[in-house]
Amino acid sequence: MLSAPESRRVSRSMSVKAPTAAEYMPLPVVDKPLTLTVSNSHSIDPNEPIAALGGLTPTKEGRVAALRRRSSMVRDKWATKMEFLLAVVGYAVDLGNIWRFPSVCYKHGGGAFLIPYFIMLMIGGLPMFYMELVLGQFHRAGCIGIWRKVCPLFRGIGYGICCICTFIAIFYNAIIAQAVYFAIVSLSKIWDSEVPWASCGNPWNTPRCSDDLNVTISRNGTRLSTPSEEYYLYNVLEVQKSTGFEDLGGVKTSMAVCLLAVFTMVYFALWKGPQSSGKIVWVTATAPYVILSILLVRGLLLPGAQNGLYYYITPDFEKLKDPAVWSAAATQIFFSLGPGFGVLLALSSYNDFNNNCYRDAVTTSIINCATSFFSGCVVFSTLGYMSLLTNRPINEVVGEHDASLIFIVYPQALATMDYSCFWSLIFFIMLITLGIDSTFAGIEAFITGFCDESRFLTKNRKWFVLVICIIYYFLSFPAISYGGQFVIPFLDEYGVSLSVLFIVTCEMIAVCWFYGVDQFSKDIRAMLGFYPGIYWRVCWTCSPVFISLIFVMTVYNSSFKPIQMATYTFPWWSVILGWFLRLISVLAIPVFAVIYLLSGNGTLAERFKWAITPQQRRNSATSLAADPTQIIDSSLLDPIHTLTPV
Repeated sequence: MLSAPESRRVSRSMSVKAPTAAEYMPLPVVDKPLTLTVSNSHSIDPNEPIAALGGLTPTKEGRVAALRRRSSMVRDKWATKMEFLLAVVGYAVDLGNIWRFPSVCYKHGGGAFLIPYFIMLMIGGLPMFYMELVLGQFHRAGCIGIWRKVCPLFRGIGYGICCICTFIAIFYNAIIAQAVYFAIVSLSKIWDSEVPWASCGNPWNTPRCSDDLNVTISRNGTRLSTPSEEYYLYNVLEVQKSTGFEDLGGVKTSMAVCLLAVFTMVYFALWKGPQSSGKIVWVTATAPYVILSILLVRGLLLPGAQNGLYYYITPDFEKLKDPAVWSAAATQIFFSLGPGFGVLLALSSYNDFNNNCYRDAVTTSIINCATSFFSGCVVFSTLGYMSLLTNRPINEVVGEHDASLIFIVYPQALATMDYSCFWSLIFFIMLITLGIDSTFAGIEAFITGFCDESRFLTKNRKWFVLVICIIYYFLSFPAISYGGQFVIPFLDEYGVSLSVLFIVTCEMIAVCWFYGVDQFSKDIRAMLGFYPGIYWRVCWTCSPVFISLIFVMTVYNSSFKPIQMATYTFPWWSVILGWFLRLISVLAIPVFAVIYLLSGNGTLAERFKWAITPQQRRNSATSLAADPTQIIDSSLLDPIHTLTPV
């Protein structure tokens, strides 16, 4: 067996700097088949030499040790395993855990909703979550480049994901900016007896404002509003300066400053990749749990809290007969765990090659679902208190819009407590930390996708991140305008929900049916040393059908009528604009598929076969020096004991 001299051995330094070709000894071309030196057993010695890989010999490195270099040569890595776990948990646990899960749970049977929720977690959510972690970790690529290695015909999935990430960044950061505004106000009033939205009589209040929370209708039949509602609408958003979606008005200066603070935090979380974001998540992913625990204890001590909790978890098993409940459970699991947004691919691509992503998937999924239920207890204990104060049923306490819970109802409850400024401050700090790690994870998916396609962008990542943050900042101006309350639900409806379901459907088809569950299982064996069980393989095989059914039901239930809010109906042309935004991300898949087929040679059947075959880079000396394992296929590693030792 050929080996390099001791002076030519490759350094085992932990540095992520790519080695040069000089660190490898070129071998003369010989007519000898490729031979891997391995042991007879299933265990692999990381110090075993690997011989004759494409004419280059990295010395003193075993096969798996060489495979691990896949990330350390061309990508940064998480400093510790905990940083990765916190990043995934921080991404999955976001503002939706505060309002969406509790409301969906109550609406669809209370405690009984947990039955379809758990079933959908096991047959759909968890397998998809695990699949994306495996894909990112094995192929070391983001949402664009990964499809060249899986199924090039579906490369448009990556560009569709980038479009969705852009839509989310535009409106999601605007919501975080509103939380920043509330936090700054609460901090400025920390020594005062009450928050500014505790009572009427302020310059922004209207004659309809009522300090009596029990009174909702005036004597002449006019609907009255609470102090917190008017503060949010007429002081924070200043909606009176906009007439609707067709007239957004100008941009509020104070909100623009808050948005700038949000993107500044995002930039410094992303500018060095996992080296910077890995430090930020220690705060953003853990702080919400501390604050949620504090708010839960405070909520349980409030009068009426037990009524809210009873209202939250009381099972209504009759609703389990309704197919809409099962559809809602599947949709909630999907949007809660977050596969299909490219984030899990990006985050896991910075892992070690042999990281136990199976354990990560199970652990983080359980944490996410437990957090959803835990936050529901926090919310409904406080809503029970508000129900007692207002003498109204709990389902009438919360308004029609999601934002009314976190910016109107909950702040109003905090305003009635002693030391309201303190409770308000920690509540909005929690919202900021919940949102900020989710938003920089989403933008990371976009950045990683394009950095994988360009060495120039990779070398100049700091400037690329800065440019993206600046572009997203200005694109977010409509969402922080005086008519931003119309822009945010519009982008949420047309820019994300249906589009991401279609993209996930195509993703599951590409991986489970074209790439194949068998090959996917071999990839897992190459990384973890064991095949996935029959449960996982069955779920992956059936996942495309499962997701397709959800997508079809969502399309069937979608409306071609303009969005209607409480007192406002969007103009007719908003439907055309909305479907145009949907088609931007959806059409990326067939458009790039057609382009890829047209760029091939041969008959249509030959082109199609070529388009669904995973493509690898050419094994040049330069590329192999950067990544000496790129010519190793997982099929060569299975089964290990059949390879003949040299």
